Amino acid sequence: MKTMKSLNDLLMHELKDLYSAEKQLTKALPKMIKAADSADLKQAFENHLTETEEHVKRLEKIFQQLEFSGRGMKCKAMEGLIEEGKTVLEEEMDDNVRDAAIIAAAQRVEHYEIAGYGCARTFAQRLGQDDVADLLQQTLDEEKAADEKLTQIAMEHVNAEAAMSG
Repeated sequence: MKTMKSLNDLLMHELKDLYSAEKQLTKALPKMIKAADSADLKQAFENHLTETEEHVKRLEKIFQQLEFSGRGMKCKAMEGLIEEGKTVLEEEMDDNVRDAAIIAAAQRVEHYEIAGYGCARTFAQRLGQDDVADLLQQTLDEEKAADEKLTQIAMEHVNAEAAMSG
Protein backbone atom coordinates (compact mmCIF):
# COMPACT_ATOMS: atom_id res chain seq x y z
CA MET A 1 0.00 0.00 0.00
CA LYS A 2 1.28 3.44 -0.86
CA THR A 3 2.03 5.91 1.89
CA MET A 4 -0.64 8.46 2.66
CA LYS A 5 1.18 11.76 2.93
CA SER A 6 -1.70 14.15 2.40
CA LEU A 7 -5.42 14.57 3.04
CA ASN A 8 -5.91 14.03 -0.69
CA ASP A 9 -4.17 10.63 -0.41
CA LEU A 10 -6.45 9.78 2.51
CA LEU A 11 -9.53 10.83 0.51
CA MET A 12 -8.48 8.57 -2.36
CA HIS A 13 -7.95 5.71 0.10
CA GLU A 14 -11.42 6.26 1.62
CA LEU A 15 -13.06 6.41 -1.82
CA LYS A 16 -11.40 3.18 -2.93
CA ASP A 17 -12.47 1.52 0.33
CA LEU A 18 -16.07 2.67 -0.17
CA TYR A 19 -16.02 1.52 -3.79
CA SER A 20 -14.91 -1.96 -2.77
CA ALA A 21 -17.49 -2.00 0.03
CA GLU A 22 -20.35 -1.03 -2.32
CA LYS A 23 -19.29 -3.59 -4.94
CA GLN A 24 -19.28 -6.33 -2.27
CA LEU A 25 -22.66 -5.19 -1.04
CA THR A 26 -24.24 -5.45 -4.50
CA LYS A 27 -23.39 -9.17 -4.33
CA ALA A 28 -24.58 -9.66 -0.73
CA LEU A 29 -27.93 -7.84 -0.85
CA PRO A 30 -29.67 -10.34 -3.16
CA LYS A 31 -28.91 -13.08 -0.59
CA MET A 32 -30.43 -10.93 2.16
CA ILE A 33 -33.51 -10.28 0.03
CA LYS A 34 -33.93 -14.03 -0.51
CA ALA A 35 -33.46 -14.83 3.20
CA ALA A 36 -35.82 -12.14 4.55
CA ASP A 37 -39.32 -13.29 5.41
CA SER A 38 -41.02 -9.94 6.00
CA ALA A 39 -42.41 -8.35 2.81
CA ASP A 40 -41.46 -4.81 3.85
CA LEU A 41 -37.94 -5.94 4.79
CA LYS A 42 -37.54 -7.60 1.37
CA GLN A 43 -38.78 -4.37 -0.25
CA ALA A 44 -36.38 -2.23 1.79
CA PHE A 45 -33.45 -4.42 0.70
CA GLU A 46 -34.61 -4.36 -2.95
CA ASN A 47 -34.78 -0.55 -2.81
CA HIS A 48 -31.36 -0.38 -1.19
CA LEU A 49 -29.86 -2.70 -3.82
CA THR A 50 -30.99 -0.21 -6.50
CA GLU A 51 -29.49 2.62 -4.42
CA THR A 52 -26.26 0.68 -3.87
CA GLU A 53 -25.87 0.19 -7.62
CA GLU A 54 -26.31 3.98 -7.93
CA HIS A 55 -23.69 4.50 -5.20
CA VAL A 56 -21.20 2.49 -7.29
CA LYS A 57 -21.97 4.69 -10.33
CA ARG A 58 -21.63 7.84 -8.24
CA LEU A 59 -18.21 6.72 -6.98
CA GLU A 60 -17.16 5.92 -10.56
CA LYS A 61 -18.21 9.45 -11.54
CA ILE A 62 -16.09 10.83 -8.68
CA PHE A 63 -13.08 8.78 -9.82
CA GLN A 64 -13.56 10.15 -13.33
CA GLN A 65 -13.74 13.74 -12.01
CA LEU A 66 -10.61 13.23 -9.93
CA GLU A 67 -8.88 11.30 -12.74
CA PHE A 68 -8.24 8.41 -10.38
CA SER A 69 -8.89 4.67 -10.49
CA GLY A 70 -11.06 3.15 -7.80
CA ARG A 71 -9.72 -0.33 -8.37
CA GLY A 72 -7.08 -2.28 -6.53
CA MET A 73 -8.34 -2.31 -2.97
CA LYS A 74 -10.45 -4.77 -1.00
CA CYS A 75 -12.49 -3.42 1.89
CA LYS A 76 -11.71 -5.97 4.59
CA ALA A 77 -14.20 -4.42 7.00
CA MET A 78 -17.12 -4.93 4.59
CA GLU A 79 -15.84 -8.41 3.82
CA GLY A 80 -16.00 -9.17 7.56
CA LEU A 81 -19.43 -7.60 8.02
CA ILE A 82 -20.81 -9.59 5.09
CA GLU A 83 -19.20 -12.79 6.37
CA GLU A 84 -20.75 -12.17 9.78
CA GLY A 85 -24.12 -11.58 8.12
CA LYS A 86 -23.78 -14.84 6.18
CA THR A 87 -23.63 -16.82 9.42
CA VAL A 88 -27.06 -15.35 10.28
CA LEU A 89 -28.43 -16.61 6.98
CA GLU A 90 -27.02 -20.10 7.57
CA GLU A 91 -28.12 -20.50 11.21
CA GLU A 92 -31.17 -22.57 12.02
CA MET A 93 -33.74 -20.09 13.41
CA ASP A 94 -37.34 -19.01 13.28
CA ASP A 95 -38.15 -16.71 10.31
CA ASN A 96 -39.07 -13.80 12.60
CA VAL A 97 -35.86 -14.13 14.58
CA ARG A 98 -33.88 -14.36 11.32
CA ASP A 99 -35.47 -11.09 10.11
CA ALA A 100 -34.41 -9.37 13.35
CA ALA A 101 -30.88 -10.80 12.97
CA ILE A 102 -30.70 -9.71 9.30
CA ILE A 103 -31.72 -6.18 10.29
CA ALA A 104 -28.99 -6.10 12.96
CA ALA A 105 -26.38 -7.29 10.43
CA ALA A 106 -27.60 -4.82 7.79
CA GLN A 107 -27.46 -1.92 10.25
CA ARG A 108 -23.84 -2.74 11.07
CA VAL A 109 -23.15 -2.40 7.34
CA GLU A 110 -25.07 0.89 7.13
CA HIS A 111 -23.21 2.34 10.11
CA TYR A 112 -19.86 1.44 8.52
CA GLU A 113 -20.91 3.13 5.29
CA ILE A 114 -22.27 6.20 7.10
CA ALA A 115 -18.92 6.63 8.85
CA GLY A 116 -16.96 6.18 5.63
CA TYR A 117 -19.10 8.53 3.54
CA GLY A 118 -19.16 11.14 6.30
CA CYS A 119 -15.36 11.18 6.54
CA ALA A 120 -14.85 11.19 2.76
CA ARG A 121 -17.36 14.02 2.35
CA THR A 122 -15.60 16.08 5.03
CA PHE A 123 -12.18 15.45 3.44
CA ALA A 124 -13.54 16.49 0.03
CA GLN A 125 -15.02 19.68 1.51
CA ARG A 126 -11.72 20.51 3.23
CA LEU A 127 -9.88 20.00 -0.08
CA GLY A 128 -12.29 22.32 -1.92
CA GLN A 129 -13.75 19.44 -3.95
CA ASP A 130 -17.32 20.71 -3.61
CA ASP A 131 -18.77 18.63 -6.48
CA VAL A 132 -17.29 15.47 -4.98
CA ALA A 133 -18.51 16.46 -1.50
CA ASP A 134 -22.04 16.98 -2.87
CA LEU A 135 -22.09 13.54 -4.50
CA LEU A 136 -20.82 11.94 -1.30
CA GLN A 137 -23.47 13.83 0.71
CA GLN A 138 -26.22 12.41 -1.55
CA THR A 139 -25.01 8.89 -0.82
CA LEU A 140 -24.59 9.65 2.89
CA ASP A 141 -28.21 10.85 3.03
CA GLU A 142 -29.38 7.63 1.32
CA GLU A 143 -27.36 5.45 3.70
CA LYS A 144 -28.86 7.25 6.69
CA ALA A 145 -32.36 6.84 5.23
CA ALA A 146 -31.76 3.11 4.69
CA ASP A 147 -30.63 2.76 8.31
CA GLU A 148 -33.72 4.64 9.53
CA LYS A 149 -35.98 2.44 7.37
CA LEU A 150 -34.46 -0.69 8.92
CA THR A 151 -35.03 0.74 12.41
CA GLN A 152 -38.63 1.54 11.49
CA ILE A 153 -39.29 -2.01 10.22
CA ALA A 154 -37.68 -3.50 13.33
CA MET A 155 -39.69 -1.27 15.67
CA GLU A 156 -43.00 -1.59 13.81
CA HIS A 157 -43.18 -5.37 13.86
CA VAL A 158 -40.07 -7.49 13.32
CA ASN A 159 -38.68 -7.27 16.87
CA ALA A 160 -42.12 -7.90 18.41
CA GLU A 161 -42.67 -10.90 16.15
CA ALA A 162 -39.20 -12.22 17.00
CA ALA A 163 -39.95 -11.83 20.73
CA MET A 164 -43.01 -14.07 20.33
CA SER A 165 -41.02 -16.81 18.58
CA GLY A 166 -39.71 -19.90 20.29
